[in-house]
Amino acid sequence: MLLHHYRFEPDTSLFDLDLFRTELAGSRSPVAPFKAALRELQARFDDQFRAGADIRDLVRGRAWYLDQLLAIAWAQHEWPDDGIALVAVGGYGRGELHPHSDIDLLLLLKQDDDTAYREPLTAFITFLWDIGLEIGHSVRSLNDCEREAEADVTVITNLLESRLIAGPEALRESMRERLSAEHIWPADRFFEAKWQEQISRHYRYNNSEYHLEPNLKSSPGGLRDIQMIGWVAKRHFGTEQYTDIVANGFMNDAELRILSQGQAFLWQVRYALHMLTDRAEDRLLFDHQRTIAEMFGFRDTPERLAVEQFMKRYYRHVTALAGLNDMLLQHFDEVILRGKEALETVKLNERFETKGGYIQVRSRNLFRERPAAMLELFLLMAKHPEIEGVRADTIRLIRDHRHQIDDHYREDPRHQRLFMAIMRAPGNVPRQLRRMNRYGILGKYLPEFGRAVGLMQHDLFHIYTVDAHTLRLLKFLHGFRKPEAKGDFPVAAALMQQLPKLDLLWIAGLFHDIGKGRGGDHSEIGARDVEQFCQRHHVSPHDTNLVSWLVEHHLLMSMTAQKRDISDPDVIRDFALVVRNETRLDYLYVLTVADINATNPTLWNGWRATLLRQLHAETKRALRRGLNNPPDRDDWVRETRTEARSLLQTIGINRAQIDQLWESLGEDYFLQYAPSEIVWQTQGILNHNQSPLPLVLISAPTADMAEGGTKVFIHTRSVDDLFAATAAAMEQLGLSIHDARIATSHNDWTLNTFIVLDSHGQPIRDPNHIEEMRQHLVEELDDPDDYPTIVTRHTPRQLKHFKVPTEVLIEQDPANERTLLELTAPDRPGLLARVGRIFMEQDISLSAAKIATLGERVEDVFFITTKAGEPLTDPERQQQLRERLIEVLGV
Repeated sequence: MLLHHYRFEPDTSLFDLDLFRTELAGSRSPVAPFKAALRELQARFDDQFRAGADIRDLVRGRAWYLDQLLAIAWAQHEWPDDGIALVAVGGYGRGELHPHSDIDLLLLLKQDDDTAYREPLTAFITFLWDIGLEIGHSVRSLNDCEREAEADVTVITNLLESRLIAGPEALRESMRERLSAEHIWPADRFFEAKWQEQISRHYRYNNSEYHLEPNLKSSPGGLRDIQMIGWVAKRHFGTEQYTDIVANGFMNDAELRILSQGQAFLWQVRYALHMLTDRAEDRLLFDHQRTIAEMFGFRDTPERLAVEQFMKRYYRHVTALAGLNDMLLQHFDEVILRGKEALETVKLNERFETKGGYIQVRSRNLFRERPAAMLELFLLMAKHPEIEGVRADTIRLIRDHRHQIDDHYREDPRHQRLFMAIMRAPGNVPRQLRRMNRYGILGKYLPEFGRAVGLMQHDLFHIYTVDAHTLRLLKFLHGFRKPEAKGDFPVAAALMQQLPKLDLLWIAGLFHDIGKGRGGDHSEIGARDVEQFCQRHHVSPHDTNLVSWLVEHHLLMSMTAQKRDISDPDVIRDFALVVRNETRLDYLYVLTVADINATNPTLWNGWRATLLRQLHAETKRALRRGLNNPPDRDDWVRETRTEARSLLQTIGINRAQIDQLWESLGEDYFLQYAPSEIVWQTQGILNHNQSPLPLVLISAPTADMAEGGTKVFIHTRSVDDLFAATAAAMEQLGLSIHDARIATSHNDWTLNTFIVLDSHGQPIRDPNHIEEMRQHLVEELDDPDDYPTIVTRHTPRQLKHFKVPTEVLIEQDPANERTLLELTAPDRPGLLARVGRIFMEQDISLSAAKIATLGERVEDVFFITTKAGEPLTDPERQQQLRERLIEVLGV
């Protein structure tokens, strides 16, 4: 179907068809001239594309020239009579052809008996393959077309878009008549089937336009959504052009412009993809995003990479197309499926009513005469959860009038009160914010949010645009209020029932990442923005301080849990000193859990849940005890030892044995472990009976625990490369290490504990699997000198397209008499083993580690000392260690 007022006129100067016919007549074989013609045409179209020609001329021009060549090829074969026609169908039938698009052909027969045509048909199809055309073809009679189209909506859709290339036009017209809505697939049945087809397709892409590597055709807002509108309109109106939909009042010129511009952009990207890959590629993979961004003229700036600017344009187009698709299909639904229903109308107030469960204005002049009503509509939906959505005509009116939302509108106290009333509504506020974003109101009312729409960060950690991530975060926050959240997010679900003001949480969530892409620390920028928002909307100073603090510190809890040793009382106290009170702590906890889950589905796992839950509980205990009364380390150690000894004696272990073992362990051991863990480890060591083999104990979370990781405790003679060997052995088992506590007793025995998860981020619970892990670790760690060289596996394709610099930060931890090394590096198999070997080379001892994998990079923290147990304070040794890590891990 044609968009806007464009009319295609073929450029006949590109290729001389008359000269081609002459050369063909003088050629011994037609294959070579056809091959040459196809190559020449492709090269000329590619040159025009690089020169910036109108993409519509290129896509339709390729189809037109192929028509001519196929017609010439058709004429090269002898056909018995006029009972057969060559018909273009599908995308080619629409007259659209990218460099490697499907060339769908229908060999249409008048009669069912194809005996007379078999020989020339076989010769014709073989010829097309010989000249290099990758065609999709079917041979069908008129009866076949009718029967198969009736049985399959995909077939009827394909055949609806047909063009005659050669043969009698009357034959194609007979097919069109048989396939008309009067005979099969009436408009309502066709629309319902195609709508369900689209719902299923969108579901495969998580109903989101914001995929890291989107599919130009099938992702929401892609080319299929544009075609969907055309298919339904064609079936209902019998039209060939979108302009006819405008003439029928189902679309206006502004919407036609969105479709036209969106299709042109997607066509440009698709053409570039086909040209770059030399195949039919519709996935906008990382491999190609940077190249296409450069091809389209985007250049890196201090604020944004060229590829991020390009992807922002992509997301803005597909977001607009997805919204338009929603609106138009709902409009078709109202007219085609429900047009004959007597829909109940319920008056909400003087300005709004519902019809068939959807809200609509009672006067088409409402938004022009009363712009505040654009916010009131969403407030009514928040107050009336039974409202299913907005009627299509009203969505259109919102779009037509949203330009009125300017600085004057934002400063109007009436509008500010309405917006805050939405934020304070008792229902599903995040759903209304998503609707406001879909209809372009949220970004208008909050220009800071508008700047974040379509803003993508080019990494594997943030897999959504800033606006999509923000709205997902708000959706997660609301989800914590549902009964089913008690199972998956028990702490967050409980806290959501206790938070005094949910509107403050919605505001903090809305602003937490709003400062991204503007240079500087986005948390600080967002804190300033939200403070101004609160002041403008007359939020109390106390609540303003809370919201601003949450935005500024929204990363604090996750960073502390993942990068600091939260078994250390001093770490808890430092965190508590920043948080200051339990209210802040509770708000920050639920915001943090939602933020992690909304950033990347792979980030949330049982171990992260355990860390956050532990940090929340320990901090709450510290706050209740009072920040001026920190726990005494000696008291902590004494209480832990007393409780653990009592438990051990209860199960029959002699006190003398316990004390003899504990004499060599040191105080830090009793600070790092809970009494129950000490009992488990002590019992295991004493039962090991001085066996020369390493002791490996493995404990999985119980079946009723949703959170946690599998603990691996290793007790063996201390050797220099033990950490490297352990990491390598675990990687061989397909395990990921998420936490490591490395300790050595006074008599040189290790007490190393690792928290591991499987490749899916889940703890290992199966007893057989655990026993296999234990045996493997014992065998590999028995003699580290025999440990094989770590095999470097193939680097995943996606990682190749992200340049993650290796960064090493070294600072002192004087309270614990050790050095903190923070490592940021590209993730890859064997990384921890490499780090361990570097520590071995540099005579470094490891006391603990916090492992965090964030998409394509790791951000790991290691607590290290010299072999003598001293902090690493020598600047020269620090520099040697830093350079060695960068040398090995930066390649």
